[in-house]
Amino acid sequence: MDNRYLALRHIVEYGSFSAAADELRCSQSAVSQMIASLEKELDVTLLNRQRGGCTLTEEGRQLYPLIERYVEDGLRIRERTDEILGLDTGVIRMGTIASISAHWLPGLISGFQQRHPNVRFVLHQGDYTTIQEWIHNGTIDFGFINPAAARDVQTITIKRGAMLAVLPQGHPLAALDRVPLAALAKEPMILLEEGHYSEPLEAFASIGLKPNVRLRIHDDYSIMTMVEAGLGFSILAELILHRTSTNYRIVLRPTDPPVDRTIAIAYADRDRLPLAARRFIEHLRSNIDALP
Repeated sequence: MDNRYLALRHIVEYGSFSAAADELRCSQSAVSQMIASLEKELDVTLLNRQRGGCTLTEEGRQLYPLIERYVEDGLRIRERTDEILGLDTGVIRMGTIASISAHWLPGLISGFQQRHPNVRFVLHQGDYTTIQEWIHNGTIDFGFINPAAARDVQTITIKRGAMLAVLPQGHPLAALDRVPLAALAKEPMILLEEGHYSEPLEAFASIGLKPNVRLRIHDDYSIMTMVEAGLGFSILAELILHRTSTNYRIVLRPTDPPVDRTIAIAYADRDRLPLAARRFIEHLRSNIDALP
């Protein structure tokens, strides 16, 4: 693969020539020469070079999707070559969500790297929609989604877990052992933005209700802070609340009817997954009972 395109991707990703040079383990001047050579060959200026960092020009933005696909194909060729040669190397590109990043992946990655120390991980954190977009465009090998949210991807169901109502301390509904969704529907809600599919919204819709969503936020921890401040309630996965809820002045309660979340691994085609990704999925499935 032409390393000039890889250098360009690192510059776009990190916003600077120096960071790209660090990633490629070469000098900044070498990266500058690569980009200058590429721009001369294509007869187009790809980057705006500014004191605050580098951004793509309009021509660069139009070309970049093709360049990114070329880089991904080149990296996969390298990985496939390693597999053919019998080398236990590779890069696992994974799409994940906050609760899994915080509570599943540290132990899973640590255990996997004890057996396969040369495999590297690249994690992209998003939601059910962006993770599937990354699968479709080849940015990631696989990702974690709710199978009910799947669109044109294959899935393997992994685990099912509860979701809990998150309320400010002192809220009248916090005195109940189980909080009716009908009562919550009247309260201001802070919704975790999960893309085109949301387990709490589906739960409300199943009983003919629509909650009063005041805020939509991508980050579970920010939501807990806002609930703590009395801005509303939320419904979050018990997994994300497993060890962090004690850091906030909030109350957790099951709902009536219950809300749950199913997590699956999603990918485009299992037969085309890199060997390292397939091995990691096998490692995850063999350790699923030990996961919270």
